[in-house]
Amino acid sequence: MTIEIILTIAAIVLLLVLSAFFSGSETALTAASRARMHALEQEGNERAHKVNLLLGAPERIIGTVLLGNNLVNILASALTTSLLITHFGDAGVFYATFVMTALVVVFSEVLPKTYALAYADRISLAVAPLMQVLIVVFRPLTAAVSFVVRQVLKLTPSKHDDEANILAAHEEIRGTIELQTKEGTVARHDADMLGGVLDLRDLQVADIMVHRTKMETIDADEPAQKIIDDLLRSQYTRVPIWKDEPENIIGVLHSKDLFAALGRAGWDVTKLDIMSFAVEPWFVPDTTGLKDQLNQFLKRKAQMALVVDEYGEVQGLITLEDILEEIVGQIADEHDTNEAAIRPQPDGTVNVDGAVAIRDLNRHMNWDLPDEEATTIAGLVIHEAQTIPEPGQVFTFHGYRFEILRKSRNKITALRISPATMSSTRAKQPGGAEQLAN
Repeated sequence: MTIEIILTIAAIVLLLVLSAFFSGSETALTAASRARMHALEQEGNERAHKVNLLLGAPERIIGTVLLGNNLVNILASALTTSLLITHFGDAGVFYATFVMTALVVVFSEVLPKTYALAYADRISLAVAPLMQVLIVVFRPLTAAVSFVVRQVLKLTPSKHDDEANILAAHEEIRGTIELQTKEGTVARHDADMLGGVLDLRDLQVADIMVHRTKMETIDADEPAQKIIDDLLRSQYTRVPIWKDEPENIIGVLHSKDLFAALGRAGWDVTKLDIMSFAVEPWFVPDTTGLKDQLNQFLKRKAQMALVVDEYGEVQGLITLEDILEEIVGQIADEHDTNEAAIRPQPDGTVNVDGAVAIRDLNRHMNWDLPDEEATTIAGLVIHEAQTIPEPGQVFTFHGYRFEILRKSRNKITALRISPATMSSTRAKQPGGAEQLAN
């Protein structure tokens, strides 16, 4: 074997190694955890800083990798073809194609990319400095490639692309949380809280407000002693005050302000002017997003707001605690009532108050009932049934069985719910027949 052949083989091996480097670097950098790199950079890791710089301009990485990879692969193929033609004649072209395809696929593509996927963060930190050098070396060529790509992309501009990227980022985070939860890395309660934070941008105050029919309010025309008694009996520290009609909210009474006024009056109830220390009510539209409402609560240092519809009619109220409960779950204190609105039964069914929010039931039971068309369980049943059902009626939709237990006038007050598969099994047993209304 001559020196020339040895040098040619050595050059081919070196080019295959470079091809493996480019392929592995691209895979590692695209698969690297940006959150992990950000955390390492905050800790002072210089290589992580370089990785973040590279990830901040992905088109430079792609241009450099593609250019370098194609250059070394084509050169390696040319050298191999030349070498084999010298020894096997025209058949060397076939041999070179077969040999280089096998070598490139196995050693320059599959092997380095597999390894890079398994150790993406570690390899990204290792290759970042060299990749920065190669980007500088290939900059003239990659700049020309990037210019052509940008000009092509400008032919189909769309603002929806940015919105899609934002949504994709949220969905990627949500998908990661669900995956880690299924694998047991993240506890279900923690996953619910993280999901609650992501859901704030998709919810409006109307979705979680306390409806006006469930609000505790005080009549401003009542005697001062009666108002004090009502406030003391209430489990809330802030209660809206109305005049003439319940929908006409004219103020919000805070128990702390009430006791301070009593102290100034020498604890003489007859000297109290309730409206003199009632706080002016804050009204917000029912279409306000929860994220925006949370920011407004923090900005105004407020705890409660009245929710109005497009006609200015009071629909309910929302508190800072209501929004926080969307993240952390139900918050209870020593003054909250202990009546459970969601009551799992020994037979696997669940008794639910009609006013229970669909999101609360889904979170409590790990179900997936839709909440796009209705906020409460009763609202969902009425929407799907297209009628106001009577006690005893049974409906099956969305994979669940809904049995109406109680109704007050036109309001469904109690239901029994179970997965439809469990209900079907029970129906096959003696005495298990049921009425289905769809």
